Amino acid sequence: MRPRIAVLGRFAAKVDVLRHPGVVISRPLAETIWRAGGDPVTLLPVDSPDGKDWSSRLTGVDGILMPGGGDVDPACFGATDVHPEVYGVNAVQDATDISMIQWAVERAVPLLAICRGFQVLNVALGGTLEQHFDAPHRHQRHHINVKAEHELIGVTSERIDVSCHHHQRIDTLAEGLTAVAWADDGTVEAAVAGPELVAVQWHPEDIAADDDAQQRIVDAFITRVRGS
Repeated sequence: MRPRIAVLGRFAAKVDVLRHPGVVISRPLAETIWRAGGDPVTLLPVDSPDGKDWSSRLTGVDGILMPGGGDVDPACFGATDVHPEVYGVNAVQDATDISMIQWAVERAVPLLAICRGFQVLNVALGGTLEQHFDAPHRHQRHHINVKAEHELIGVTSERIDVSCHHHQRIDTLAEGLTAVAWADDGTVEAAVAGPELVAVQWHPEDIAADDDAQQRIVDAFITRVRGS
C-alpha cells in the first residue's frame, strides 16, 4: 500500500476552477509525492482545539510534508517590526503549521519541510528568520553546496542545481537542527534533525518531473516513511 502523506493545505484567495477561495496544495507537489510512491492527503488548517488534535486527525497517516506558502508572521519569532516585503501572513495558517510541526517533532513522525515549511519549522523550534534579504532567491535556479552528499535529503552530489522562490531565509537556526546545505551567498538551504526530519529551502517539485536529482529528495522521504 502507498503510505499516506499529510500535506497541510494553503489558503488561496482565488482558484480558477472554484467559485470561492480555496485550500490547496500544488499539483506538481502532489504528483511528486505520488511518483515517489506516496499518496498525498490535504488537510484543512483550523486554529481550534479539535483542529489541533493531531492524534485524531492524523490517524492512518504515515508521514507529513509541510509545503511552501506565504510568509510567517514576524511576531511568531519575536520581531516587533515588519519588513514591507512581508506578504501572505495568515494567523490561522501560522498557528496550525506550528502546532502540527511541534506535534510531529515530539513524536518523531517522518517530516519533510519545503521552503516556507523549513522556515516555519525553524520558528516552531525557537529559531528566527531574516524577513527580507538583498538579491532574494525568487524565480531562481542556482547551485547549492551539500555537506557530505547528504543521504538523508536524498542528495548524492556535493553541488546540485535547485529551483528557489523565497525572499526570506534562516537567521538563527533553531536548536536541534543541523545545517547541511548552503547557497553560494551563505543562505542555509537545508537542515536535518535525525532521520525523521529533513528541511529544504528550495522547491524540489518545481523540476522533479524532469530532474531525477530533485525527485530523489521526495523518494528518500517516502523511503524513510516506509521504514519508520
